[in-house]
Amino acid sequence: MGVPCVALLSEVLDMAYLADTFREACPDIDLRLGPELGRLDDIDAAVCWFPPHGRLAALPKLKLVQSLAAGIDHLIADPALPRHLPLCRVVDTSMTAGMKAYVTWAVVEQQRRMRAYVEHSAASRWKEQPFENPRRHRVGIAGLGQLGSACAAALAGIGYPVRGWSRSAKTDVPEGVTAFHGAEQLDEFLSGCDTLVCLLPLTPQTRGFLNTSLFAKLPRGAHLINVGRGDHLVEADLLPALDSGQLSAATLDAFSQEPLPADHPFWADPRILITPHIATRTDRQVIAQQTLANLALLQQGQRPPYQVDLERGY
Repeated sequence: MGVPCVALLSEVLDMAYLADTFREACPDIDLRLGPELGRLDDIDAAVCWFPPHGRLAALPKLKLVQSLAAGIDHLIADPALPRHLPLCRVVDTSMTAGMKAYVTWAVVEQQRRMRAYVEHSAASRWKEQPFENPRRHRVGIAGLGQLGSACAAALAGIGYPVRGWSRSAKTDVPEGVTAFHGAEQLDEFLSGCDTLVCLLPLTPQTRGFLNTSLFAKLPRGAHLINVGRGDHLVEADLLPALDSGQLSAATLDAFSQEPLPADHPFWADPRILITPHIATRTDRQVIAQQTLANLALLQQGQRPPYQVDLERGY
């Protein structure tokens, strides 16, 4: 294996933040940044987060398409994506702590009415909000992968009744979590979710999962937390569900269009709390190390451990 040539591609993120980490991992690396990539037939691997459509198809010697994170929807949205190329996602076990912290905060922030206390504190106002014991507030996690299971265990550990749903049965459900699976058990799962957390992978089957029909199956006044992908949510269905009282609040960290446009109606709605896709972050060293390891395996004729099955979508 010669000196690897790696392009860092994104339309929404300044990928320069990865440059030093890649150079530390491989001092001789030929790193390509920005719109001008030099000789395109030199490039072995492309590390991507919402790359320009058509850019990957223009790289004739590309051997690896590497997602910056666990999700790959930003890549398969490109109609020109060379689907014959190996596509890998990053698996970073350190992301679990960040996601547990965010989801726990999001549940408690709404369930304990913490936003009202922030407002009262700013106004020097001593006022107690109605107290609901966590034992009476049921939290559902849609998606029991690594992150979903960790969040379910964390919430169960601080006293919330937790249930989880996955598309297929799981054998490693955390202690204290009631598990549901499959389409036949989805309605029963939803009926017991005072807060619903979406941590599903984005696939053709889960795109638009959060919609009017699903909201109607939740207890009235439920709280929605989406830390999955923006396209899990049918955005046009959210405000009517809030207006009708079927949902009482939504905490959203992922959106179909990012950054969320300044004139988007979600910004102006006090029932919606928006964070800019920061629930957790992939460690830069993990991105560099896994990219270089994946490329080395492919050049040896081996399959990387986190190569995506495009038929399944993950």
